[in-house]
Amino acid sequence: MTEPTGSQATHHIAQLNVGILRAHRDDPLVADFMAALDPINAIADASPGFVWRLDTPEGNATAIRPYDDDRILVNMSVWESIETLHAYAYRSAHTDVLRRRREWFERFEGPSMVIWWVPVGHIPSIDEAKERLALLGRDGPTPEAFTFRETFPPPGQVE
Repeated sequence: MTEPTGSQATHHIAQLNVGILRAHRDDPLVADFMAALDPINAIADASPGFVWRLDTPEGNATAIRPYDDDRILVNMSVWESIETLHAYAYRSAHTDVLRRRREWFERFEGPSMVIWWVPVGHIPSIDEAKERLALLGRDGPTPEAFTFRETFPPPGQVE
């Protein structure tokens, strides 16, 4: 399900991840997670295929509140391909943080992660990402909103 890279690519892959912290950001219960943010974001930034990630001047997205609950954190990024996103998520130091997610995060009702294709150069908005997550929750995996388990080719590419 990969798309040509370089100047031939017409689409990149975007992802949104949401989680509900078990405690507020300054609570010792989530201190290890908060301390891991900058190093893990630096790994993402330097990873092959990385294009962009949502952040603030502080260097992460923890100050962004797209939901009513202050404990809900979001992570959104754009990658050259599903494979490069997957490699970062599951074959880098990010995996160590991922393994500990239940220590720091409550179970999110519905899907907590969605991926979708975006035209090269497009930076998705938080509202767009939230719509994709809601679409996945409502309709299951479709070419407009899917997961690593069930992927779709970029628009215009035959499977």
